[in-house]
Amino acid sequence: MQRTITFDGDPNIGVFARVLGDIAIIPPESPEDFRAAVKEALDVTLIETTIQGSAIIGSLVAGNSRGAVVSGLATKEEIALLAEYREVMLLNESMNAAGNVIMANDTFAAVHPDMPADLMNVIGEFLKVEIFPLVLGGVKTVGMAGVATNKGIIVHPRATDRQIEQIESVAKIPVGTGSINMGSGLVGTGLLVNEKGYLTGNATSGFELGRIEDVFGFLE
Repeated sequence: MQRTITFDGDPNIGVFARVLGDIAIIPPESPEDFRAAVKEALDVTLIETTIQGSAIIGSLVAGNSRGAVVSGLATKEEIALLAEYREVMLLNESMNAAGNVIMANDTFAAVHPDMPADLMNVIGEFLKVEIFPLVLGGVKTVGMAGVATNKGIIVHPRATDRQIEQIESVAKIPVGTGSINMGSGLVGTGLLVNEKGYLTGNATSGFELGRIEDVFGFLE
């Protein structure tokens, strides 16, 4: 099965798509090879839409099996399409790039440390998870510095033991460090993963692939 791909030549596939369990949100202009690879590797229903007219879905959407948190600049048509598959919450604050500032699964959500506490609490209630502020390896955009499923979590290689322990104490699943696309610690920019499979940017090394398979439990 194909494990690496680009988005029209760009290995930063996590910028252009967001996986929320059994669905994957991708831009309408996605190349056919990308569309087919996502569907096969992750066994998901594809939702083809822009968010606020943009193709950078991964930066603008976060969530879990219960809901999608989306930039408040999304259009009515975009919101209506997402609402067919998930409850939708809009981020209308200045910190509205949900995919950049939220890392979540069905148990927890970690958010940008500068997010207002009242907004953080609303997101936690919406996704029905325990929520907390987090920095990973000096990176505040936790939605790109880490990727979580319900089976494993991979985080920036410079994440400290204390940061990892903070996640583990809530998530109760394995947390490991790793990189993507030949050394990028912003793992969310180049990795799409759920409990059924994964797909990475084509610049990802064999060692990095092995690390992903280990953390998410795909090693046979």
